[in-house]
Amino acid sequence: MKSDGCKKACLVAKGFSQVEGLDFDQVFSPVVHFETVCLMLALAALENWYITGLDVRSAYLYGKLNDEIYMEQPEGFAVPGQERKVLHLWRALYGLKQAGLAWQHTLDESLKELGFERFKSEAGIFFYKKKGTNIVIGIIYIDDALFCGPNKAVVDAIKAQFMCKWECRDLGEPNEFLRMRITHKGRAIHLDQCAYLQKVIECCGMLNAKSASTPLPAGYYAAKSTEPVDVDLRSHFQTVIGSLLYLMLGTRPDIAFAVTHLSRHATNPSQDHLNKVLYICRYLIGMSTYSLVYNGGSGAGLIASMDSDWGSDPTSRLSQTGFYLKLADGLISWTSRSQKTIAYSSTEAEYMALSACARQVTWIRSLLGELGYKLKAIPICGDNQGSIFMASNPVTEPCSKHIDIHYHGIHESVAKGNVELFFIDGAKNPADLLTKNLPHKKFAKFRAQLGLQFPSGSIYHLIC
Repeated sequence: MKSDGCKKACLVAKGFSQVEGLDFDQVFSPVVHFETVCLMLALAALENWYITGLDVRSAYLYGKLNDEIYMEQPEGFAVPGQERKVLHLWRALYGLKQAGLAWQHTLDESLKELGFERFKSEAGIFFYKKKGTNIVIGIIYIDDALFCGPNKAVVDAIKAQFMCKWECRDLGEPNEFLRMRITHKGRAIHLDQCAYLQKVIECCGMLNAKSASTPLPAGYYAAKSTEPVDVDLRSHFQTVIGSLLYLMLGTRPDIAFAVTHLSRHATNPSQDHLNKVLYICRYLIGMSTYSLVYNGGSGAGLIASMDSDWGSDPTSRLSQTGFYLKLADGLISWTSRSQKTIAYSSTEAEYMALSACARQVTWIRSLLGELGYKLKAIPICGDNQGSIFMASNPVTEPCSKHIDIHYHGIHESVAKGNVELFFIDGAKNPADLLTKNLPHKKFAKFRAQLGLQFPSGSIYHLIC
């Protein structure tokens, strides 16, 4: 059953029976990242671009196979008298290990014929450019595609050429992409996953649960379970945490720390871990109508903010890194994760977080550079003077001699003018939300600065 109510059936090959090296070799198929989709939508809001979408029907069936593969005749559809014969596959089928890669190669060739070029910094973005305003950007995720650009006639013409090559369903102005609902309100673009969130809450049996004010209780730490693995408990935990990860990656940076903190225990969760995952669901029940908003009328450029919580894990003593990038007053990229090595001071932990943020900024600069944007230094805000000094001045100090060399790449970013570092008071740093469990008042304050908004007129909005 599709989301639009239509029923669909397809023939799926038994890919699990394929032998590596004999039936397939390479299987990796690149797809566009969520953060790139957010970046392009924020850019479309700022530039007031026209956006249109389509869906390629049975996309994998267009992929050309380079391997010699035979398949048994489908059950119930065998040719009478020739039941022992097999089918020689010339095109890919769903279920084959290399089906995704075969479709990507075919799609790439097709878009090149239309004049598109694939981005070097993002495999799921294609760029078409001619003189004047004839710019079209293609955002492709397997069989779902968005085309956007400043000239509606040019975008529609390129889209029509694409639809002539494949059997497609024209979506017009897109209302949904990767289970994210897209809503246009003037110059603003709103992204949300309300429908998907509702399904998650229903599957968890929490429709009537009481809401919580924060994703996790302030100061909570998920200790490692020492009990034997409970298979049923693990299955339930992994189902819920996997759904929450999809929400977090798409439109909900406010649950990033809570979800990543608990996901570390997916192999052997305890009952307490499951209870806290359901606690996140309780928080989302009260905040289910939140949307990520990109305000094109704001004219707000690219800015980054980072933070670190030194030695926050009492077991491993690893620190927590958190950072985000913001464009058009809304977050386009956010990260909350444990650092890979132990930091010996808060300055060192902040320095490593600053380096990780700078690498993400460099990638965003590269992507926008391929679009033709010439950017000045991107500001990165941090709340540790020592780490800013270390990053801005290539000095060797006793506290930094042992740091892995790849963290020192921040020096090059500063020297080239790609980033510019600024100090921000720790009590005013929204990135703090990505590094620890905060009390409700502080959490709500920082959440409001991430670009997350309640729709006007909602019950919660009227009460508050």
